[in-house]
This record gives sequence, C-alpha cells and structure tokens, in this order.
Amino acid sequence: MSLKGKTLFISGGSRGIGLAIALRAARDGANVTIAAKTAEPHPKLPGTIYTAAHEIEQAGGKALPALCDIRDEEQVAEAVAKTVERFGGVDISVNNASAIQLTGTLETDMKRYDLMHQINTRGTFLVSKMCIPHLRLAENPHILNLAPPLDMKAKWFKNHVAYTMAKFGMSMCTLGMSAEFARDGIAVNSLWPISTIDTAAVRNLLGGATVAAMSRSPDIMADAAYAILVRPSREATGNFYIDEEVLRAEGVSDFSAYAPGATGPLAGDFFVPDEVFGRTDQNQRYLLTESI
Repeated sequence: MSLKGKTLFISGGSRGIGLAIALRAARDGANVTIAAKTAEPHPKLPGTIYTAAHEIEQAGGKALPALCDIRDEEQVAEAVAKTVERFGGVDISVNNASAIQLTGTLETDMKRYDLMHQINTRGTFLVSKMCIPHLRLAENPHILNLAPPLDMKAKWFKNHVAYTMAKFGMSMCTLGMSAEFARDGIAVNSLWPISTIDTAAVRNLLGGATVAAMSRSPDIMADAAYAILVRPSREATGNFYIDEEVLRAEGVSDFSAYAPGATGPLAGDFFVPDEVFGRTDQNQRYLLTESI
C-alpha cells in the first residue's frame, strides 16, 4: 500500500518527529497540512511551518502550512476546513504536538501545568474531534497519537507527575476513541519510541549532546508511523505500538542506520514497559534515561 494522494493533518509538524513523518509520507506523493505555531525562526528551535512545507514539496508531496495553536478551537477548526478545501478531505490525523517539563510537583508552576495539559491531552482530543467527521468519509482512516503505553507504574509519575498525566491523557484518547469509532473503521493507535529520539527536546531539556549521542534519529519513528498508516484501519486499531517492534514485524533487523554515531548503549525512553526491553534484541542495550 501507499500514501500517494492521502491527506495527513499533522499537529506540531514543523520539526523533529512530526516533520520526519511528513517527509516520509511526502515521498509517496501525500498531501500534508503542517498545523503549528512557528511562523518565525526560533533561536533554539529549527524550522517553521513554511520551511517544513518547502521540504515536503521538495520530497514529492503537496503541503499546506497552517498557522495554528491547537489550544484554540477556532484555529483548529479553520486549519481542518482549509485542509478539506485544499485537498478534498482528511485521511490521517497525526497528533504529534507536545509540551514537556520534567519537574516535580512543587517545582511545577500552574502555567506550565496548564500548557502541558492543553497541548498534550486537550490538543489531541480537539484535533481528533475536528478531523473525525472527515475521517469517517475516508477509505482507510487513521489517527496516530505520539503517546506512550499506559504502563501505570509509580516510577513514571514520581519525578514529573504533571508531564506524565498530560502524556497519558493522550494515551487515554487512544484507548477510548479506538473503541468509540471502531464501527466507523477509524484506526486509533499510539506510537512511542523505545529509545530517546534526537530532537530539540532532547538537546534542550533531556541531557543535551550526551543523550543526543545515545539517541536514534526521528527517521525510525517516521518509518514505523508509515508502516502503521498503510495498514487496513479496521484491522489495526487500539494498539500502543513501539517503534522498534513495529519495524521488526516489517522484517527490519538492523537498526544501526538510525543511530550511526552511537558507540554503546542507547538511552531508553520514558514510559517503555520493562517487558518491552525484555523482548528486544539482546545485542542492543538500553540505559534508563532517568539514570543517565
């Protein structure tokens, strides 16, 4: 199967994993709406909706840069409407936008708490809600949330309860909506990396160059997302996928291309259940991120 002619609505796709997913789809000739807030270059964050759109078109796709704060209901509705007007519908919604702050309860100010919940949980709910009427009309509709498995262990909450709640809110959208819209044939799944991914968040917030050198590139998430999004939607819903496991199921056994500079163990990401690490190739070790 292919994403040629399919229309993807991607939140926060001006850089990082969201952009990588967009570019992978673009190579098939997909249409992509980049719905994000970055219209002007940021000193610490690469990319804008316009540079992303240019890269998508250079890769072979068609792009719609949509200036959109996913906390704002009217802006999301307008971005979805423009997508339908430009491309004729929505086939895939990728909820990629996310805010992060890894602080404890006393160190987390409520403004940041609200931001994480408004973007992560509420934003995922809102974008999905606005896309679903159009997804119902699509041939092979998918919602893909970049959200972790619901591994309800205290260790994932104790050091950053506010962030964990916000990310697990995205995961609960997967859990609930996959059942709610099963009759409509809309696949709703989550995808999460087994290792940290070399993004601006890792470089600026999660250990800088040290952890970046122990991370994989966003391309692994893009390839895993692609493998999910071309599957029949009625046969692949309600799953909490891990990137490496998705690609192993597709026949990939050598993952070195995703971390060509790594010389030792990779940094395991937050929220990955212990049993997932137990199922991985024993030639590749992962260090818990919080212990690095």
